[in-house]
Amino acid sequence: MRQSARLQTILDLTAVDAAPLCTNAQAGCHVLSLANLFDRVIQHSARMHGISNDLHSEFELYFLPSKNQIGRVSRNCHTSSILTPNGKENAQRMAREELTEVILKLLVAWRDPLWHFHQSMAHHHDFNNFSSNKSLEMSDMVHELRKGVQKVVEKMQMLGIISNSVSNLASPEALLASDSAEWRLMKDYDLLYCFRRDSNKVQNYLKILKCRIVPEHGC
Repeated sequence: MRQSARLQTILDLTAVDAAPLCTNAQAGCHVLSLANLFDRVIQHSARMHGISNDLHSEFELYFLPSKNQIGRVSRNCHTSSILTPNGKENAQRMAREELTEVILKLLVAWRDPLWHFHQSMAHHHDFNNFSSNKSLEMSDMVHELRKGVQKVVEKMQMLGIISNSVSNLASPEALLASDSAEWRLMKDYDLLYCFRRDSNKVQNYLKILKCRIVPEHGC
């Protein structure tokens, strides 16, 4: 059941019926409007953020029952080096290219950490299979959302809305080594906290970008 749901999510983002999406009129694919492409990635980002919220709550229930423990959790996120706009007004003032790159950088930065997180969860017998599968689904959704955002970028570049300066970002190495089992749990909780925060940023930035570019469509 989980595999079919995951497949449907991917198909929803990258295809219509049996044909792939494309940004211009190529043979054998569906051409979507820019507004439609934005709607798809925003919906996908909302589902991804929803799963991160659910998993964060479940992780607290299983591993961090003590509020004192939670209060001591570090908030140093590995994405702190990515300069993100603070607040809606600052995001609206950013150049379109810059905001688009921030979105892509955040998505790229989470690919490997989420995979490591899933591997970590698979070894915790107290963490049920359903929740472990959610962690894998989050990893897949980040990958699919990045592909969807890249489709949006291609469409905007084709329409001359943004320049071709938006780079193809390579994935950074994820250094998630831990010294002890207890520290590993703290790192996992931090990771979930940070992903929930960053997935919310991605969703909000996508909405802001859409409303700046196609304000007549649902803004």
